[in-house]
Amino acid sequence: MPSVLVLNGPNLNLLGRREPHLYGGATLADIQARCHRTGAELGLEVDFRQSNHEGVLIDAVHEPGPAAIVINAGGYTHTSVALRDALAAVALPTVEVHLTNIHRREPYRRTSFVSEVADAVICGAGAHGYVLALTHLAHLLKREN
Repeated sequence: MPSVLVLNGPNLNLLGRREPHLYGGATLADIQARCHRTGAELGLEVDFRQSNHEGVLIDAVHEPGPAAIVINAGGYTHTSVALRDALAAVALPTVEVHLTNIHRREPYRRTSFVSEVADAVICGAGAHGYVLALTHLAHLLKREN
């Protein structure tokens, strides 16, 4: 069963409490449960993680094992060349996810270093974006075999 690393960046641990008018009412635990259910349905093992620390996220990308990555880098999307470079270095199928449509937000949120190395970007679909990302990665992984 292929493993997918689902990686969440800073402040996503506050989902459900943090600006629910923007990010919705789902908590990170809700999203994690949804990802595990979807992964099981798609024949994927899901390794779900969150950190507020850039180096921890980079170390997770470097770890051997996953066949693909779903990443919601949070604020690091717009600032972290190092995280972008880690994703490029491992060269795994990657889907970038954002709960909100970053193109309808503040101008600085419209730039993504992660998008440069992602196979697909899903933004504005709320928590359902993670389901879409896993579904797309299952498709890519089947196509590779």
